[in-house]
Amino acid sequence: MGKYINPFTDWGFKRLFGQEFSKPLLISFLNDLLVDELHVKDLTFRDKELLPPTKDQRGIICDVYCETDTGDRFIVEMQNRWQPNFLDRSICYACRSILDQVDKGRAEREDAYKFLPVYTICFMNYMPHTDEVSKFRTDIVLADKDTKAQVSNKLRFIYLALPLFEKKAEECVTDFEKWIYVLKHMEALSRMPFTAQKEIFKQLEDYADSHRLTKKEWEAYENSLWVVRDNMACMAAAEREAREKGHAEGHAEGMKQGRAEGMKQGRAEEKKAIARNLLAMGLTIEQVAQGSGLPIEEVKGLQ
Repeated sequence: MGKYINPFTDWGFKRLFGQEFSKPLLISFLNDLLVDELHVKDLTFRDKELLPPTKDQRGIICDVYCETDTGDRFIVEMQNRWQPNFLDRSICYACRSILDQVDKGRAEREDAYKFLPVYTICFMNYMPHTDEVSKFRTDIVLADKDTKAQVSNKLRFIYLALPLFEKKAEECVTDFEKWIYVLKHMEALSRMPFTAQKEIFKQLEDYADSHRLTKKEWEAYENSLWVVRDNMACMAAAEREAREKGHAEGHAEGMKQGRAEGMKQGRAEEKKAIARNLLAMGLTIEQVAQGSGLPIEEVKGLQ
């Protein structure tokens, strides 16, 4: 185990961003994420979804009421999911938060459909498909198609695809970039960076230190860690199977067109891309080989 916990396990995510004692971490992260837009003064956890008790309930939602320094209020859902159709799922969860606020028993009243804005912040700690997002940070708002002007602030999605964030520690300038660097690399860090530049990272270091966990906390974290690794390996294997099936179908056509060799090379590169993603997640050599379909020796060469 590394010095710091993996923040994208269900248990680690809940510890850092879903507990009353770690509330300053979430406030700081949100303010750095939404810098120059608003400033969160306080927040209250709704605890709508607790830690899943079984492996098939993958992921967690941290649901909070936020109040700004100007008195405005909004709801934040922070999602850490490992499932297919990620964007569609995030939209469903956001709509559920809106519907939960609607007074269905007073539909005739003008104020029945007044609700707080819902900000959905999604961590995507895997390589996204091209039809999901194509850059590290994707902000989606309700806007007019022609003018691009925002027509409502009631619904917003922020997708953070961590594999597409490639800055090194010394290249991180903004506080938000520093947050992302730390979260992405936390499990592999030997010391917490930026503690001299931003006080909150000292507090993050304390809460993320795996050596300070109690025996009960350690067991819960270790179980959550294995769930993440199993899920990632299953996702990679399913994705590899789907791609190979597609390539096999296209291979027959490619043979007719004389492109068989090109398809073979493309398959090999896709397997390497999957393997690199799994290595970045901290999976073992054997798990990466199983998930990507590459020989163990070739996986070692990608480290």
